[in-house]
Amino acid sequence: MVFEINTSIYEKLPRSFYLREDVVQIAKDLLGKVLITNMDGVITAGKIVETEAYCGRGDKACHANGKRTPRTEVMYGEGGHAYVYLCYGIHHLANVVTNHEGQADAVLIRALEPMEGIDTMEERRKYTKAKLASGPGTLSEAMGIHVRMTGTDLLSDQLWIGRSETEEKFEILSDTRIGVEYAEEDALKPWRFIIAGNKFVSKGIKKSPANHTGLK
Repeated sequence: MVFEINTSIYEKLPRSFYLREDVVQIAKDLLGKVLITNMDGVITAGKIVETEAYCGRGDKACHANGKRTPRTEVMYGEGGHAYVYLCYGIHHLANVVTNHEGQADAVLIRALEPMEGIDTMEERRKYTKAKLASGPGTLSEAMGIHVRMTGTDLLSDQLWIGRSETEEKFEILSDTRIGVEYAEEDALKPWRFIIAGNKFVSKGIKKSPANHTGLK
């Protein structure tokens, strides 16, 4: 089924959004933006409600830390491209490459609030409950994102991030990243960000009191 959705209401983020040097700020700024896929004319879209920042230099949790491999080569390219990798041989995890060429920063998209093409998301996931895209692996499945899409330009018409005409104000909470215990002291970086009170996040804040990073 092809969905007639007016994607023009989601203005694509410009390349300059991704080329900034502060990956932590970009991870915060991605909250509330809309991730969109167009798979052979089938459109799905979801609001980004949870992200994690990874720095290519001095961050032991980052895939590019201290090594450049065929898998991470896309991370060393220009910001504004997708880095999709396979986790545990099962889950396709979608990341946004940021910063200038050679820096290897990226933001993991951890959860979406479904907006458009929800029937398609349910069909892809064989799942009809509310949390269709609450987790990095499940959101990729719902959105049709596959590891073969790594390197895709986020200014393309297949996979992109846009801003809604009706972005609301919200509070941002921060916490440590998930599943990076191997990163020693870097595992304690409060680089996971969520929209406060949003029921579609993959996990709530683990610590109390939570880190409040203000309104957006």
